[in-house]
Amino acid sequence: MPLNIAVIGTNYLGATHAAGMAEFGHNVIGVDIDADRVATLNRGQSPIFEDGLEPLLERHTSSGRLRFTTDYREIADWADVHFICVGTPQGDDGAADLSQVRAVTETLAPLLTKPTVIAGKSTVPVGTAPKLQARMRELAPAGDGVEVVWNPEFLREAHAVEDTLRPDRIVLGSQNEAALHLMRRVYAIPLSEDTPVVECDIATAELIKTAANAFLTVKISFINAMAQLCQAAGGDVVLLADALGYDKRIGREFLNAGLGFGGGCLPKDISALAARSDELGVDVLTNLIRSVEAINEGQRREVAELAVEQLGGDVTGKKVAVLGAAFKPGTDDTRNSPALAVAHYLADQGANVSVYDPQAVIPADAAISQAATIEECLRDSEITLHLTEWPEFRHLDPEDVSDLPANKVIIDGRLKLHRKTWQRAGWKVVQMGRAATL
Repeated sequence: MPLNIAVIGTNYLGATHAAGMAEFGHNVIGVDIDADRVATLNRGQSPIFEDGLEPLLERHTSSGRLRFTTDYREIADWADVHFICVGTPQGDDGAADLSQVRAVTETLAPLLTKPTVIAGKSTVPVGTAPKLQARMRELAPAGDGVEVVWNPEFLREAHAVEDTLRPDRIVLGSQNEAALHLMRRVYAIPLSEDTPVVECDIATAELIKTAANAFLTVKISFINAMAQLCQAAGGDVVLLADALGYDKRIGREFLNAGLGFGGGCLPKDISALAARSDELGVDVLTNLIRSVEAINEGQRREVAELAVEQLGGDVTGKKVAVLGAAFKPGTDDTRNSPALAVAHYLADQGANVSVYDPQAVIPADAAISQAATIEECLRDSEITLHLTEWPEFRHLDPEDVSDLPANKVIIDGRLKLHRKTWQRAGWKVVQMGRAATL
């Protein structure tokens, strides 16, 4: 039997979750304070670039199973479960900014007149959920009938629909059996397909998401540190990573050396985890995360300085072509983009930076320009930087663009280009952490 599901917040997480809940057969209302976004979603259009999302939105808004509103009153006593999917961006102090979560609490709770479940999906510091529940119960006419469950999201941008419909695991943080029973009904379809479910206390549920992200960043920064050692010793970090990946205890995923990680989740989540562990006096974890962050920032600087070195130590007035603006392929998200960080570094040094990306639109900025095509980006460039590994860059035939740049030099910041193919076309290829003879 379908449930009535409210999804509060409709950016990457919320829009995908709302569409996924409708695909599971539930009746869904998404809520957002952005009226333009709500109007776009109600037309069945996706406000973001995410593979497979728009067909779901089109199908379920057309059927009437899914709609969007700006009015909390439409969902308060209608929904069986209210999912909180708002952002928790990084604050100035590095900790998570919970202002959007608090705003949802202050707006929704006074409207709750009957028992309901509040399911948190937003990534929050450990210890947040009990405070949220206490405040909800204080404000809600339903009082102790409001039960908070933590149900963290594990979406990867560019794979968010797949991760929603066929999750690796489902985490339910609660010790209230009635709330857990309701959440099992929410996820009846994936649970019927033997998706693993972890039922645990709320603190553990809050920590699982940040622990997962922190572990991934440790793996990324480890291989980037090894890339620097390979660079110094004459080794090849790609072959090294391949060999490590054959070890079943390690695996090959997230062992791709290069420019490091970015986006709207990994950097801010580990920063918030470090801030919280520091508050709780767990110095060993804080220090580990700070080391990971330092390596990640260092990779961006290394690539930028490598470009300066290739241009003779001075980039002033020289055109630099940057291939990629999104923080990774498959998305239009430029939040904390490593590619744009390098572009801005070189622009600050006086370079004329031109950026091309097949999906992302760079924020308005006088320091760098956005090209409409690869050809426009490469034309008359003194050096080219491959910084986001879109398929159209990885599969680009260098012969087709060899007449465009002033100098055929490319820095492969993602170590994804076939070096010999580019060299045969007359290009000098620079890949940090790879022996020049291979």
